[in-house]
Amino acid sequence: MRQISSFTLKGFRRVFLSFGTAGLPIILSACAFHSSSAPLGTHALAERLSPILRTSQEQGVRWGVVIATRDGKILFSRNATGRFTPASNAKLFTTAAAMADLAELERDEATHPTALLLAPHAHGAPDLILQGSGDPFLSDDAACKTDCLKTLADAVFAKKLRRVHAIIADDQLFADERWGDGWSWNNLQTQWGTAVSALTLNDNISELDVQPGAHPGERPLFRWSSPAEELTVINQALTVQDGKPELSFGKKPGENRLVLTGTLPVGAAVQTLKIGIDDPALLTAHHFRSLLHDARIKVQTVKARHRLANSPAEIIAPDAQVLATLPAPDLKEDIRYLLKTSQNLHAELLLRRLALVHGNGSVEDGLAERRRVLTALGLAPVGFSLYDGSGMSPYNRVTPQTVIQLLLLADQQPWGAEWRDDLPLAASDGTLAHRFIGTAVAGHLHAKTGTLAATHSLSGYLQTVRGQTLLIAVFTNDVPDSLPHPTKIMDDLVTAIAMAE
Repeated sequence: MRQISSFTLKGFRRVFLSFGTAGLPIILSACAFHSSSAPLGTHALAERLSPILRTSQEQGVRWGVVIATRDGKILFSRNATGRFTPASNAKLFTTAAAMADLAELERDEATHPTALLLAPHAHGAPDLILQGSGDPFLSDDAACKTDCLKTLADAVFAKKLRRVHAIIADDQLFADERWGDGWSWNNLQTQWGTAVSALTLNDNISELDVQPGAHPGERPLFRWSSPAEELTVINQALTVQDGKPELSFGKKPGENRLVLTGTLPVGAAVQTLKIGIDDPALLTAHHFRSLLHDARIKVQTVKARHRLANSPAEIIAPDAQVLATLPAPDLKEDIRYLLKTSQNLHAELLLRRLALVHGNGSVEDGLAERRRVLTALGLAPVGFSLYDGSGMSPYNRVTPQTVIQLLLLADQQPWGAEWRDDLPLAASDGTLAHRFIGTAVAGHLHAKTGTLAATHSLSGYLQTVRGQTLLIAVFTNDVPDSLPHPTKIMDDLVTAIAMAE
C-alpha cells in the first residue's frame, strides 16, 4: 500500500547546502520533514567508509558520495560538488518533475488520446490513420487487457470494411527525435536504446527466437516471434557440442539486416533476442495490417507520418472520422514501472510528455520544462546538466550534492512518499531485487540504480539498523575494466552505513 505524505508547500523555505573546506559539509534546512534520532558521528563514519573506497580509488575510480540525515545534516562526503555521469539516476530528475507536474500532464493526456481515424481517399478505399499519443503501454500481445492495438482493429471490423488504401502511422505529437544526444550507436540496436516515438508498440522491440541445430556445426534455427522491420537475418552463429549460450547480434541504424553471431549448444533452450526498432510508428502500422489481414481485410500500403523538431504537424483531413480511441494510461503507474525496472523508453516518453506542457513535444522543450519545474521546487540548476530523460547520454552530469538536495526536496512534497516507494526496494523488487540479499540493507533501502560504461550510481533513502532514515547518493565514474564487481564495493559501502552506530 502506498503512503502519501501529508506535508504541504505552505510556509516552505528552500533548502540550501553549504560545504566546509575540510570536506565534511553541513546542510542547513529550515524545515525538517521529520525529527531524527541523534546523528551518526561524522569522523567515526569516515574512518569506517574510507577504507572501503581506498583500493578502487588507487585504481583510478572516481567516487562521489554524500550521506545526509533527513533533516539535512551531512554525515559523509567525497567529491560532493564533482560532476558525475549519473546513468539511470537521471530518471530521478525526470520522474520528480513529472510528479510535480502531474495535474498538467494528465490534462494534456486527456486531450491527445491514441486514436484510429477513417479518412476518405480520392481513389476508392479509405485510409486508416493510427494517431499516437505517447502511450507507453500500447500492445498487441495476445494477453493484452488494456491499451490494446486489437481494440482499434475491432473498430475496423465493426465498420465492415473490406479494403483499405493505406494505414498511416501518425506520431506527430512528438518531434521526430528518436534517440538522445550522445547515445552509443551499439546500444541503439538493443531494447535499452530503441527508438522513441509517439506511436509506441510492445516497448518498441522485436523478438527473435533462436534454437540450436540438431548437430554441432549446424546453423541455429530462428524465427521472429513478433513482426520485425523487414529485417534480413544473416545467420553466422553455430551450434556447438556443449557450453553456455553465447549469442549476439549486430544491426546498424537504418540498415535492413541483422547479423547473428555466437554459439548455442545442442539441446539448449530457445534464446529470445530483443531487437531495438528504428521506426516504431511504421512497425506499428505493419502490426495493424497483420491484424486486418487475419480478418481478410486487404490493405494496399502502409506508411508513417513524422514531424521534424520546430515544425508544425501535417494537418489531418478535416473530414476524417474518429472510429475509436483508447483510454489514457495511468501516469503514476507508468512512473512506478519505469523507476522499478529502469525502463529507458518510458522515461524518454515521459520527457516528451513534459515537453507538451509548455512546448511542442520536442526534446529541447522537455529538457526546459523539467528544469523549470525542478528549479521552481528549489533545486539549484548549477548542479545538473541533463540531455535526455533516461540517463543513456554520456553527456549528462550531476553532482552528488544536487541529488541529495533533490531527495530532500522530494521528501517535502505531497507526492514524496509515493515517489520514494516507487523506487526499487533492496533485495525485494526492481533493479535491486538481487542486491543486498542477507544484509541489514535488505528491505530497508529505496533507491534508484544506474549503470553505463565505466559508470555506476545508487541514490535514495536508507533506513539504518538504528531506525534512522538517511539520504544517500553514491556515484562511481571512470571504473576500469580490470576492477571486479564494482557494484559490490558500492553495496559494501551502503551496508556499512546501515550498520554504523
